[in-house]
Amino acid sequence: MPGNKKTNIINKIIKIIAVLFAFTITVFVVLTGVIIYFNSPLHPDKMPQIADEIDGVRKTEDGAYLVDIRRGESSQSAGMRLERAGLIKNRYLWNLLCRVNKEHIKNGTYKIEIPVNMLAVHSLLVSGKQILYKVTIPEGVTLSKIAKILEEADICSAEDFLVSARDPQIINEYRIPDASSMEGYLFPDTYLFPAGFPAKKVVSTMADNFYKRIVNIEPLAVNISSRELNDKVILASIVEREYRIYDEAPLMAGVFYNRLRINMALQSCATVEYIITEIQGKPHPSVIYNQDLEIRDPYNTYIRAGLPPGPISAPGAVALRAVFFPEKSEFFYFRLNDRNSGKHYFSKTLDEHIKAGQLFTKSQS
Repeated sequence: MPGNKKTNIINKIIKIIAVLFAFTITVFVVLTGVIIYFNSPLHPDKMPQIADEIDGVRKTEDGAYLVDIRRGESSQSAGMRLERAGLIKNRYLWNLLCRVNKEHIKNGTYKIEIPVNMLAVHSLLVSGKQILYKVTIPEGVTLSKIAKILEEADICSAEDFLVSARDPQIINEYRIPDASSMEGYLFPDTYLFPAGFPAKKVVSTMADNFYKRIVNIEPLAVNISSRELNDKVILASIVEREYRIYDEAPLMAGVFYNRLRINMALQSCATVEYIITEIQGKPHPSVIYNQDLEIRDPYNTYIRAGLPPGPISAPGAVALRAVFFPEKSEFFYFRLNDRNSGKHYFSKTLDEHIKAGQLFTKSQS
């Protein structure tokens, strides 16, 4: 009898274990099925139809989705928006996944190709691999125009950019003497930025590119003082707004150096144009008149000898190379004489210069 009792107990234990095992397997299978179901992507035909934008989610022409993860947004908030847009099936499973994986999602704009499962969406958002937008900054533009270009491309607001470009801390970081802004030190180029990129990072990216390009143009530039470099940047910004034909840029730089050497006014129409458009806020002029040449302003190089207080534009590689390697000549004047070709007439004397014709300015980029 004792043996039978012991056997019965063992059998009961085995049955309990079997039941528990079967229950565990059942729960595991059910949970696995639930996870697989909710992790699986919605069929494209069953996804909500997004005409324009829903909660920062918009559909592209190629059928993908652009998702904006807002600065400081929680994973739970993002999950709710992803669920409403049909990019995930269940926000509660999303929340569980975010708790298991402690890595935070990162703000920015992401491109999600469908069909896509929840794990892939989560992996993308924590990776920080945002969609990048191409933005081109042309040579010769001013800070205010760069700000407008960036805002139109949704990179950062014009106001934030201008505040950062005029931040004394950033200006001191790049050791720009007596400057009130980064005008002239933000290299005109094609950049790839994510939407909503911090304005300070935009400024530093463009400034770092500027200093890299300077060294490529003239390796010895690292040995000159910040004040000497600043003088070259100021002059390059003027050359940038004056030349139209690449080959004439070094000759123009040589003309300006000739004038500086004898303390003659630079007499650059570009500086007058800068006063009219950037300081006075008026439309870009097609012609510079005599009354414009008499405007009382430190940037007016017709009434003030030497360089203006700061750069008047963002000089590109051609203009920067021209001031580092100017073409020597005996010319002291130049004037546009062919608007179609952009060719200038260079002369040694004022009389010869006056005979060359009417003053024109380079049309705004």
